Amino acid sequence: MVNRSDTKTRILDAAEKLFAERGFSETSLRLITSKAEVNLASVNYHFGSKKELIRAVLARYLDVFMPAASSEIVSLQSSNKDASLNDIFSTLVKPLLDLNQLRSEGTRTFLQLLGRGYIESHGHLMWFITTHYGDHLTQFVKAVVDSAPHIPPAEMFWRLHFTLGTVVFTMASADALTEIAAADFGEHNDIEAVIRKVIPYISAGVAVPVTA
Repeated sequence: MVNRSDTKTRILDAAEKLFAERGFSETSLRLITSKAEVNLASVNYHFGSKKELIRAVLARYLDVFMPAASSEIVSLQSSNKDASLNDIFSTLVKPLLDLNQLRSEGTRTFLQLLGRGYIESHGHLMWFITTHYGDHLTQFVKAVVDSAPHIPPAEMFWRLHFTLGTVVFTMASADALTEIAAADFGEHNDIEAVIRKVIPYISAGVAVPVTA
């Protein structure tokens, strides 16, 4: 007999894969229960609702990534008080790649899930992330702001969202982009290479002086 812990994990694993592939809105509980080979009552018992299931899927990654990212930023700031934007964005690379140790293809899946949440505008996810991981987010944003004091707050707001949009699009298209780069330019890039390629671009975009 499958125990409750195994059932919960199977539901999370099935939901994670379907959410990443199809999106949150296009993935029904019926699809999830079919893939996990459980009944709807099991989903309701363990999570209560689809919204709670979505949050639980993301929490498996965020509970690991957010503290690790904060630790990397603290370490950077203690050793380099004049850290550049490139340095700050680069602190996210190791915590992102370490997600591959948490789950197979964890880095790619996590970024796909974040992208789905951003594109589909799930307000409850924004509430969940800011409520449960707000201190980590504030620390990161402060580090970025401190490294670009010449950028006004309103302009920084827009640039951080442009940055997120860039990352979301890049990761959503990563497979196609790497295939094109290999075919047209003979480049062979893994997920780390793609992340490191986008960092100088977003760093320059955030830091460029505001024009009148």
